Amino acid sequence: MSSEWRGPVLVTGTDTDVGKTVVTAAIAASAQAAGLRVAVIKPGQAGAGPGGLSDIDVVNRLAAPATARTLAAYPDPLAPLAAARVAELPPLELYAVVDEVRAEVEKHDLVLVEGAGGLLVPMGLRPSGSPWTVADLAVSLDAQAVVVARAGLGTLNHTALTLEALDRRSVSAGVVLGAWPPEPELVHWENLSELLPTMVGALPDGAGSMDPGVFQRSAPGWLTPPLYGVLDDWRTWAEEVS
Repeated sequence: MSSEWRGPVLVTGTDTDVGKTVVTAAIAASAQAAGLRVAVIKPGQAGAGPGGLSDIDVVNRLAAPATARTLAAYPDPLAPLAAARVAELPPLELYAVVDEVRAEVEKHDLVLVEGAGGLLVPMGLRPSGSPWTVADLAVSLDAQAVVVARAGLGTLNHTALTLEALDRRSVSAGVVLGAWPPEPELVHWENLSELLPTMVGALPDGAGSMDPGVFQRSAPGWLTPPLYGVLDDWRTWAEEVS
């Protein structure tokens, strides 16, 4: 994972509410600071986030990428396929999403595609009528993946399952901790030690509440060089945050 990531990059998570949107914004901010033209695509927005903002609203506020789009929005906070069914709206079609993302890849250096919930959440339907997931989208796009994980108890199992599912599909992936606590406990340090070989970043808890200018200046310090950051010494990072 030494080279910088280009083209389509999927941002998924071990679960819902792990910090995918803020991590997406941090990667976008770091890549733009490095001179890249960045797009952020949210295939399916189900329900509104805190304060009634969509995920793309949050990304725009924090990082202001060149392009930021939601392909389909549904009112209920459910898995996108279920949300479409409940609202009696057309479900996302896999290859239509693939075409939309590829069109943005032609115009941008980096296209971040933020999923919904975890890796295997049903997103929509294939032309055959069978459901597809974020994992299927990663395979169809030949994309690398960022897995956003929690720092606390339970994260090792959830992260390992997500990474194993990606590896079985030949999708290369790195892990970003979505919210490192201001006062980490033993469990956080032990989890960090276990996850370190796969990690490409860690965001401080509350990063999404920062002033956008502060967020954009700080983001490179949370990410490793493959994600256009400057974090290359985890020991120094640990000393600074402890």
